[in-house]
This record gives sequence, structure tokens and C-alpha cells, in this order.
Amino acid sequence: MDVLVRLEARPSDSPVLAHVNSIPVLPFGTRSRREVVTLYGEADAQSLALALAATVESERLEAVNAGVVRHLGVWPDRGAVGDSAWRDGATGRLVTQDLDIPLLTLEARAVELLGACGPTLRRVAAGLAMPDWPEGTERALTFSLMSATAASGGAGSSLDDDAKVENWLDSIRQADAFTYDVEGD
Repeated sequence: MDVLVRLEARPSDSPVLAHVNSIPVLPFGTRSRREVVTLYGEADAQSLALALAATVESERLEAVNAGVVRHLGVWPDRGAVGDSAWRDGATGRLVTQDLDIPLLTLEARAVELLGACGPTLRRVAAGLAMPDWPEGTERALTFSLMSATAASGGAGSSLDDDAKVENWLDSIRQADAFTYDVEGD
């Protein structure tokens, strides 16, 4: 599962923590499913873990189908609320399902995620929160989880940092001719 994490300003009229949208694997595709997580306000590992927990928990509630599209809002007092849709393989008709995941379930899964891949989630959140992003750049980073089982701390869990989050901002600075020598590096 590939994850794109974006950071946006918190909407003034909503207490939403995050939105999670999925982009399915194409039938002929060479990439895995992509989750687009939009965090609002300040980026922290706990909010990111709650958003990823919504993805993992929604997968458990859905029928196993390729091509599932999902949209969830993660709320601090309610949990995750949204829906998913997919095409029935036999009939070709569109099937939808409402999703309502309680906050306690999300929090428990988030604890598992932080235990399994906490350092990477903290690096992603710290990268999004850094004040020295180039002007006009959308704050967004990607990384990959091997599977939902891996994301939830299952057997054989591992995490790949495909985007090289730790080095990404350094490469942007070098491309813009803004390199910094830091003592001890």
C-alpha cells in the first residue's frame, strides 16, 4: 500500500483531523493501491496513525475486491465516517457501503501502527512540519507499507521508505542551490 500524506490548514468550520481517500490498483497496473491522507492543522504521528488506522479498519469491513474506492473523514470525537464503492465482479454493478468506525477502534489500531512503524510515521510527520519547505511547494510526502497486515503489525511486517523522506528536503535544497553544511554531518 502506497501512502501519500498531505498537510493542509485546518478548515475554520470543521474539527476534522484528516481525510483518507483511496485510489485503486488498475487491472493492468504496476503499482499497489494508493491511499491519499490529508492531515489538517499540525502534522503529528498520532494523527497520521489514526488516519492510517481508518484505512486498515475499513479494509476489514469491506468485501475483498480490487478497485475499491474509499472516502473517510477522521473526527476527534466520532472516529472515521465515510463510504466505499466497488464494482461487483459478477454483475458489474456499483456496490456502495457506508463506513462508521468508532474512535476507540481507531485508537487501538493506531497504537498498533505506532508500535509497528512509529519511527517512520514520526519522520513523515516531522518532515511535513518542517518550517523550511520551499515557498509555493505543497507539503506532501510518500511512503509504502507492504500490506494492511504489515501496517497493523501483523506477521512479517516491514516498512519501506520509498520516497526517502529523510533525504527529500535535502535534495530540494540542493536542486535550488540552497545547501547547508551542518556540523557533525
